Amino acid sequence: MVGQLLGNPVGILDMSCGVKFSLIFVLLRVLFTDSSHSNQVVLLDTTAVLGELGWKTYPMNGWDAITEMDEHNRPIHTFQVCHVMEPNQNNWLRSNWISREAAQKIYVELRFTLRDCNSIPWVSGTCKETFNLFYMETDESHAIKFKPGQYTKIDTIAADESFTQMDLGDRILKLNTEVREVGPITKKGFYLAFQDIGACIALVSVRVYYKKCPFTFRNLATFPDTIPRVDSSSLVEVRGACVKNAEERDTPKLYCGADGDWLVPLGRCVCSVGYEELDGTCLACRPGFYKAFSGNIKCSKCPPHSFSYEESSPLCHCEKGFFRAEKDPPTMACTRPPSPPRNVIFNINETSLFLEWSPPSDTGGRKDLTYNVLCKKCGADPRQCELCGGDLRFVPRPQGLINASVTVLDFTAHANYTFEIESLNGVSELSSFPRPVAAITISTDQGGPSLVGMVRKDWASQNSIALSWQEPEQPTLPVLDYEIKYYEKEHEQLSYSSTRTKAPSVIITGLKPSTRYIFHVRARTSAGYSSYSPKFEYETGDETSDMAADQGQVLVIVTAAVGGFTLLVILTLFFLITGRCQWYIKAKMKSEEKRRAHYQNGHIPFPGIKTYIDPDTYEDPTQAVHEFAKEIDPSRIRIERVIGAGEFGEVCSGRLRTPGKREIPVAIKTLKGGYVERQRRDFLREASIMGQFDHPNIIRLEGVVTKSRPVMIVVEYMENGSLDSFLRKHDGHFTVIQLVGMLRGIASGMKYLSDMGYVHRDLAARNILVNSNLVCKVSDFGLSRVLEDDPEAAYTTSGGKIPIRWTAPEAIAYRKFSSASDAWSYGIVMWEVMSYGERPYWEMSNQDVILSIEEGYRLPAPMGCPVALHQLMLHCWQKERGLRPKFTDIVSFLDKLIRNPSSLLTLVEDIQGLPESPGDVPEYPMFISIGDWLDSIKMSQYKNNFMAAGYTTLDSVSTMSIEDVRRIGVTLIGHQRRIVSSIQTLRLQLLHVQEKGFHV
Repeated sequence: MVGQLLGNPVGILDMSCGVKFSLIFVLLRVLFTDSSHSNQVVLLDTTAVLGELGWKTYPMNGWDAITEMDEHNRPIHTFQVCHVMEPNQNNWLRSNWISREAAQKIYVELRFTLRDCNSIPWVSGTCKETFNLFYMETDESHAIKFKPGQYTKIDTIAADESFTQMDLGDRILKLNTEVREVGPITKKGFYLAFQDIGACIALVSVRVYYKKCPFTFRNLATFPDTIPRVDSSSLVEVRGACVKNAEERDTPKLYCGADGDWLVPLGRCVCSVGYEELDGTCLACRPGFYKAFSGNIKCSKCPPHSFSYEESSPLCHCEKGFFRAEKDPPTMACTRPPSPPRNVIFNINETSLFLEWSPPSDTGGRKDLTYNVLCKKCGADPRQCELCGGDLRFVPRPQGLINASVTVLDFTAHANYTFEIESLNGVSELSSFPRPVAAITISTDQGGPSLVGMVRKDWASQNSIALSWQEPEQPTLPVLDYEIKYYEKEHEQLSYSSTRTKAPSVIITGLKPSTRYIFHVRARTSAGYSSYSPKFEYETGDETSDMAADQGQVLVIVTAAVGGFTLLVILTLFFLITGRCQWYIKAKMKSEEKRRAHYQNGHIPFPGIKTYIDPDTYEDPTQAVHEFAKEIDPSRIRIERVIGAGEFGEVCSGRLRTPGKREIPVAIKTLKGGYVERQRRDFLREASIMGQFDHPNIIRLEGVVTKSRPVMIVVEYMENGSLDSFLRKHDGHFTVIQLVGMLRGIASGMKYLSDMGYVHRDLAARNILVNSNLVCKVSDFGLSRVLEDDPEAAYTTSGGKIPIRWTAPEAIAYRKFSSASDAWSYGIVMWEVMSYGERPYWEMSNQDVILSIEEGYRLPAPMGCPVALHQLMLHCWQKERGLRPKFTDIVSFLDKLIRNPSSLLTLVEDIQGLPESPGDVPEYPMFISIGDWLDSIKMSQYKNNFMAAGYTTLDSVSTMSIEDVRRIGVTLIGHQRRIVSSIQTLRLQLLHVQEKGFHV
């Protein structure tokens, strides 16, 4: 850093051997400008101390304390030492005791100048260009005697820039800034110490601070100041508190990162009833508005015929004469009772009276309209009316009618009836006003008097009743026949039955035992029907009343039942045997047809790639194993040691002797003893799956042992084990190209599986095996399932555990798996590889992972991750599965990166403003012209430079190097870096346009 001198000399530094020189030392104003960071808590800043610092020096003539006043009359504290002529220097400067407060890890920022030893004559053996930084933890804040042996070294500090005598003559000073971390600090405070071993130094400022995640508002919740953990890979989960007048919808959480940044917002608060969100607070609803439910919705204007006079109203009150029913939501307008029905008409025939009316002209604003019918029977004097008795029947009922009609039965002839019909709705009961009705009076002058007198019961059995009556004496017209109407007493309002007879008697059958019935009888003459007789009530007999008469019938029924049951058993056995045979034949034919279709009828999705056949389509799973896996003689297998445990038994390493070939190392999965047939079938199912694959990036099946015990599956041996543990064991040991090569191998294996119409469902680094040549191979097909011929089809599982951190959202929510969900899992594997086996989403719970993904959060790029690879991860994590890349595209893209290693040089941490989630990836191309591009990065002053140099298209700009940028006249280093960084991003965007159907 180069600074222009602005002030006067600070002092003279004495050298050994009588040599003196002036060290002119002035600070830039920017040094003392407040550059505070919101996530930093300063424990010490020597530029802000007004009085003396009071630091101790050992020995006394070692470091010199120099204090001057700047142009704002503020003290500038510096410490200088320059004993470069004398050997074996050991000069110490110790700070005062510094309280650590809440810090666990602290940062020490040093600003200093250092003289180049080559510019000082005669000091070649004694001059140094470094000094040492120490610290000591202690709970004591005073009376601590200085003992160098008690201090722990933090680091040796060297200068990036040093000055010379010529710099002093030109009044130019070069200032260095170095920051060191110290921690964990466990005691109440600490001292800092600076050891000079023979350098010419001016310590300009010392700033000691720690980082915190500052108090913040997020999603209507407040989060307090939080101190990060010392471990940079661990996050601190912080639960937020809802702001005033808000309540939790999902528990609000943030995670505090090691650098004092808030990460992964989860959950939220919502404004309570009567309050709406505005600028991060919950404000009360204004008069005339309301909010009935908690949530981040706005206050609503009161519904019609309602009002609110106060703030924060949860609902609006109804106007006079209007009401809201108990079950009406607050959002519904207030309503009122309906007006009476209109246009009542009637139609009367021999047996019934039919009433009908029109709906009211005013329904009160509601749809839950019903009607009640009240009947009054009047004599000759209309004023002498009484309520109709129970003889009258209404069909379907007199109260709560939905349709605007009713049928009246069993009315009396030669009588006057008045029917009053009222309309009701859901708020009629709330009104205190009388209900208006529509009334109609009807005279039933039809049919004449009843011609039937007393109706007698002659006898009754369990299901029958015999009735008789006297014929009318001297009738005016002869009786043609009689009608008998009857119904159960308890269901008289529901339905009735009738029968006819020419004789004055009848036997009614088909009745229920021990049940009371109502009977009416009327006569029919040439003039029509007479009125019904009064109702008569009789009961059928109980179950023993005619047992003797029914014994023969019971015997017949029992005999028929036994015979029928025997016939049913015979038929059942016949159909079971026949159906089982037919089912077996159909299943067998289906399996054979499917295999023939795959191999003979052209159902091969890509040339040279066969189609996967699901072992579950075989009637006998053993047949699938023998068809796709080779049986191995167990005498050719030598088990050497146990290397792990699987779901079904132990996993061993050993050697396989192949006839005519040398022994090869293998891994052997064994089926533990005591298994049941289902376990054996599930164990061998994986072999019948693996046996269909032949690809260098898919684990190779050597064969199976099924004809002796133990049952075994033999696969090739992968020396380096699972990919996740291998990466954790060799953290940071590989180049980016090597990691991309591993990813390319995994993608190639998945492309092979996808082309076969096959879904893995459990793609993760733990299920990738690595051999001695760092070749990665996909393994573990325990959760795998087949896809149908339709490339858009997805397999739906019926149960089982799902690896949440690796699984696509649609597979978690709906258990629908596809090659697109495998692409999502591949993006997680990419993140695992680039982070050297770190756990995806760290310590977050599975539920928090699901919520954060739903809210758009995606994993950030690991340290050292190229931009191109993180962009590929983000596209694998697109929410819409149709937008995710195919494995064919992924392999093609990784091949291009490997052929062009320079595309991997730009790291995510080197570029600001990269998208954090798939939803932030812009549409391409982002810019139409060079002018638009330069405007976006605030470099529009260079438009003419680009045009004059012949760069007229974005394609031509994307090929520029930093030398090209300098050549067209961009001289400022900061501007050069900004333009070059943007060119790297632009190159990726143009690559996206060129990729067919693939977005990167």
